[in-house]
Order: sequence, then C-alpha cells, then structure tokens
Amino acid sequence: MSHFWGPVANWGLPIAAISDMKKSPEIISGRMTFALVCYSMLFMRFAYKVQPRNWLLFACHLTNETAQLIQGGRLIKYNMEKKTAK
Repeated sequence: MSHFWGPVANWGLPIAAISDMKKSPEIISGRMTFALVCYSMLFMRFAYKVQPRNWLLFACHLTNETAQLIQGGRLIKYNMEKKTAK
C-alpha cells in the first residue's frame, strides 16, 4: 500500500516547484534547491532499484528533479543579471 500513497504525497514537492516558476527568482533558495536536487536524485535511484520497481515514485522525483534544475537555472540567471546591472 505504501507503494502508492508515499509517491502520491511526494507530488507536493514538484507541484510547489512548478507553481513557484511563475514567481520572482529572488525568492529561490539556492541551498534548498541544491538539497532537493540531491534528494530527488537519490530517490530516483531508490525507486528504480527497489523490487518491484516503483515507477510512480520515480516519475515524481524525475519531475521534481527537472523542476528544481529549472529553478536553479533561473536563480543563476537572476544572480548573473544582478551582477552585470551593478
């Protein structure tokens, strides 16, 4: 049963990251984004290695990984533009 509800509850992370893409990049925490990238990378590996493979959990963390990398890119771009504006 936990192979279903755990991943369903985890979808809050990528949903929040995707909704934050509409907000200003100045609210992005670089440390938290890095932590979530590492977290999702580890759990994608876990979801793949566990038997039976947990594809729902894998998909959730793949989505979060993608969203966090985009957020990280937005933060880097924002910081670079801020530096060149000075």
